[in-house]
Amino acid sequence: MASFKIKGGKKLHGQITPQGAKNEALQILSAVLLTSEKVLVSNIPDIIDVNKLIEILIDLGVKVEKLGKGSYSFQADQINLDHLSSDDFRDKGGRLRGSIMIVGPLLARFGKAAIPRPGGDKIGRRRLDTHFIGFEKLGAEFNYDDKNGFFQINAKELKGTFMLLEEASVTGTANIVMAACLAKGKTTIYNAACEPYLQQLCKMINRMGGKISGIGSNLLLIEGVEKLGGCEHRVLPDMIEIGSWIGLAAMTQSELTIKDVAYDELGVIPGTFRKLGIQLERRGDDIFVPSQEYYEIESFIDGSIMNISDAPWPGFTPDLLSIILVVATQARGSVLIHQKMFESRLFFTDKLIDMGAQIILCDPHRATVIGLDRKSKLKPTVMTSPDIRAGVSLLIAALSADGESTIHNIEQIDRGYEDIEARLKAIGADITRLN
Repeated sequence: MASFKIKGGKKLHGQITPQGAKNEALQILSAVLLTSEKVLVSNIPDIIDVNKLIEILIDLGVKVEKLGKGSYSFQADQINLDHLSSDDFRDKGGRLRGSIMIVGPLLARFGKAAIPRPGGDKIGRRRLDTHFIGFEKLGAEFNYDDKNGFFQINAKELKGTFMLLEEASVTGTANIVMAACLAKGKTTIYNAACEPYLQQLCKMINRMGGKISGIGSNLLLIEGVEKLGGCEHRVLPDMIEIGSWIGLAAMTQSELTIKDVAYDELGVIPGTFRKLGIQLERRGDDIFVPSQEYYEIESFIDGSIMNISDAPWPGFTPDLLSIILVVATQARGSVLIHQKMFESRLFFTDKLIDMGAQIILCDPHRATVIGLDRKSKLKPTVMTSPDIRAGVSLLIAALSADGESTIHNIEQIDRGYEDIEARLKAIGADITRLN
């Protein structure tokens, strides 16, 4: 288990460029299975979860060629479906939650798919119901081997239909879209997720010859086609990383320029950080965050405490709530953080409390942060990263604390952030990886 040793309390300075979006990449890479023709994808992040999915694609028979940093070609013209029943696939697929995304394209193109119960973050229950209910409505049948933890999905023919999703699941919507784009007839998905990453997937499928309309709304109309062709696609910058760097600049009183952020795709993210009093300026397609001595949390018009909560897009992404919570610990004022979509993402707050933060954990979904207004800095400590986002939040806390901190289990951070210590060192951070 690797660790980071961090000497915090230093101001950082310079430019940092966000990696390609992890969540988009997992969808886009799965979509290469929809065609036998070559697909070129650029700006793919070099992170554990994405590399694991590429490895699974190779094991399935996809021809993968690395063309340059973050650029690959994929050709799924000879797929070995027998691999889906192998012990190797059971092991690799079970350790990657994103492996669920290959089910839709395999089902669409070959009429069968299988997946072990996926792993991933320990952030509470994350249901797969939306995926499988959608597949069933298209005409697929599935069974679950309770003993071995394996899902088997089969379909003689997928047929378009109307479906109202119980939840606007991003991965669920993406999986159903990939299955429906080769189904016979028209599919209507109501209460579809409409995140930019899902929009990217739909646009890519259309470039491959698909017929999807309503992109960006919660009502998707998909007219099935007989086959799809190749295309080129560029992955968006990772909005979660962009938010992380905004939070880092605020916590460390640093002046940072975040390059090439695709600002128009960030939705309410910049405005949510501004609610904490953080100054940020759009400069072309960059974000400039000036060094601030302090930042003050806004209150509602009636004077009541600010409440920041997550919601399906275009609401605030749940992946940045842990960053917001950490940043609020040094703010002037108080804020209620309400994590609606997962029930245990706030449990890392005990580590922040150990560092001196004033946080009241109301229940598994809500925490009130009483900002210290920089009158008392966070104290260095030893901690363990429970998941990707909490791990980076603890890293930001450690970089702001005076003294030396250690974070264990940084493999969780590596799952979502590319070469993070080198990029932090480039802007002045004192961080060392210990293997």
